Amino acid sequence: MRFREKRAGKHDEQEEEEEEEKKEEEEEEEEEEEGEEERPPEVVGLRDRIAHFTWPWFAATMSTAALAVVLGNTPNKFPGLQTIGKVVFIFDLVLFALFNVLMLTRFILVPRKLLGSLHHPVEGLFFGTYWVSVALILNCTYIYGHKETGSWLTKALEICYWMYCAAAFIVGIVQYSMYFRLERLNVTDAVPAWIFPIYPLLVVGTLAGSILPGQPDTPSWKIFVGGVLLQGLAWVVSFLMYGLYMQRLMTSSLPSPTTRPGMYVSVGPAGYTAAGLISLANQAPTIISDNYWTDIAVPDGEIVRIFGIMTGLFIILFAYWFFFITTVAILAGVREMKFSLNWWAFIFPNAGLTLATIQAAGVLHSEALNGIASALTILLVIMWLVTAAFCVRAVYIGEVLWPGKDEDKTMARLAWGWQGNRGNPESRNITSSV
Repeated sequence: MRFREKRAGKHDEQEEEEEEEKKEEEEEEEEEEEGEEERPPEVVGLRDRIAHFTWPWFAATMSTAALAVVLGNTPNKFPGLQTIGKVVFIFDLVLFALFNVLMLTRFILVPRKLLGSLHHPVEGLFFGTYWVSVALILNCTYIYGHKETGSWLTKALEICYWMYCAAAFIVGIVQYSMYFRLERLNVTDAVPAWIFPIYPLLVVGTLAGSILPGQPDTPSWKIFVGGVLLQGLAWVVSFLMYGLYMQRLMTSSLPSPTTRPGMYVSVGPAGYTAAGLISLANQAPTIISDNYWTDIAVPDGEIVRIFGIMTGLFIILFAYWFFFITTVAILAGVREMKFSLNWWAFIFPNAGLTLATIQAAGVLHSEALNGIASALTILLVIMWLVTAAFCVRAVYIGEVLWPGKDEDKTMARLAWGWQGNRGNPESRNITSSV
């Protein structure tokens, strides 16, 4: 009897093992089928490619405009440099207009991607690049247009400045609120791109510093105060995000080699803040009356100037530190790097570092810093050309603007048209499995 019981027990165990093996085989087959379904198609039409035109593409217009701003401010100029800057600026305007048309077409083709893209854990972070592009275009408008135009441009820039500040402030509130309510991002995956919703406010200081010289007294004071307040907000929020990013670097691995250029985004907040503060501080004596806050002999504007310059100098090396940390990380994985839209981070954050260096060289009267600024400008031009070449190549061979290969690849269940997702409950979950 005992022998029969043992044999029966062994038989039951064998049946259970066979059932488990069958289940595992079925699960593997299902995973293989899902993998085949998720695998990017080999041939797609123009319509499908436009449907995957994502917000990170505006990093290209942001970088191009940032390069034009640097060329307009670089200290060591040569004949024709201003013309080169104008050409870059005009090219950026054309590119920005084209990208707006493509993005509008995308949302007409797949309307549900409009809201979905704003809080998508990958694509949504880059919505700020659109607004930074706008700020840098306004900056270039003054640099390259104020000498050839009348007083109408001065007033137009004042209006545009406040409209931009309002829009950027709203974006910083609404988009972070959407992430807080709708998404759950892991700290172990923290990246500098988490700063992007507040990035549009990080360039307010440099924008204000650029347009202030042409403004009348009353508007200039308001622009000055607005620039300081909004730059301060952006810097504090960015500094909070720095803490999460540093925690990730200390407790987890570096980003993948392909996405490591995006680490340069961490250079931007300190760079643009230093550049903005020093630029605004230099103009404080002409904006702030002598005894606006105090009754001492030293004019209040001079006090603000000294304090602003020292504050900018205080944080500029922080930007350089992140620049070198990122450069070392990229060099460590350069052999495994493939092109992604993150490559545009080679330019726009480091443009902020270059502008900060230019401002520091001016207040310290340093020819050495002028030389460093010129060297950084040359490197920016080289990296823009390299990145643009790889970007065009990636579009041509289908590495980007391709279903399943872009930042919106988890939105694949969204159908075409306004009524395309009726009766499709799965389409509501568009941000999973990132």
